[in-house]
Amino acid sequence: MMDILIPVVLVAAVGLVFAVILTIASKIFYVPVDETVTNLRAELPGANCGACGFAGCDDYAGALAADPSIGTAKCPVGGADCAAKLAAILGVEAGSAEPQVAVVMCNGNAEAAKTLMEYQGLSTCAAAKQLFGGLSACRYGCMGLGDCAAACPYGAIQVCNGVAVVNRELCVGCGICANQCPNHVIRIAPAKNKVVVQCNSKDKGAVTRKNCANGCIGCKKCEKACKFEAVTVTDNLAMIDPEKCKNCGLCAKECPTGAILNMRAKRKPAAPTAPAAPKAPAPAAEAEAPKAE
Repeated sequence: MMDILIPVVLVAAVGLVFAVILTIASKIFYVPVDETVTNLRAELPGANCGACGFAGCDDYAGALAADPSIGTAKCPVGGADCAAKLAAILGVEAGSAEPQVAVVMCNGNAEAAKTLMEYQGLSTCAAAKQLFGGLSACRYGCMGLGDCAAACPYGAIQVCNGVAVVNRELCVGCGICANQCPNHVIRIAPAKNKVVVQCNSKDKGAVTRKNCANGCIGCKKCEKACKFEAVTVTDNLAMIDPEKCKNCGLCAKECPTGAILNMRAKRKPAAPTAPAAPKAPAPAAEAEAPKAE
């Protein structure tokens, strides 16, 4: 009996000693937790994308608890609902959280862009960039190997016909895709803007046109057409100020290369193809009339 009791007592004694040590240590090294930070962090989506301007959700929650004046509407992933909840915790005004989306400033698809070489290496934009700056003759354009698509946690971007395309219904404007693009082709812009420049080239017009049929040639027709001074051409590239743009689409109409996309423009439906008329059956051979006798 003693052979069993002695080990049990020893184990219990050791456990009791360690429990006392851990209890004392927890009191000595206790770090007070700010409930406000905990509550704020619970309302943030946890994407840790950095689109708010902070290192992650934890960092944003801590900064917001320390200084509510930085604003509760900085999280594009959470949107207006998240901003309202954060404001309620802090007892401040929520402010406006304008929806943001990613915009791909390139339309150099397989038909439009000139390709320099066939790439057979590691299938990432970052790797291909190390090889003579990329595969396309345009050193500013989308490389089409999908680093942005692989990084997007919302499945909002994919490569179609050699160029990245954003699904605006799924995009939350977190900016993760923009951070992954080695050519900085993707930017985050207000979702309300429906007229966007789909080019990133700063080459002279003749060079751009040679490299990509859809590129901006810096002709300034869009700049002259805009009645709101929202379009400016700098370094051979048109840029649209989202604060001034009224989505009128005049710049897109004037663009000779189609480098400016107007998402509000209605596409004319293709004319229905008339069904081919059925062939008339071959006439039957007429019976020869009997000769009159």
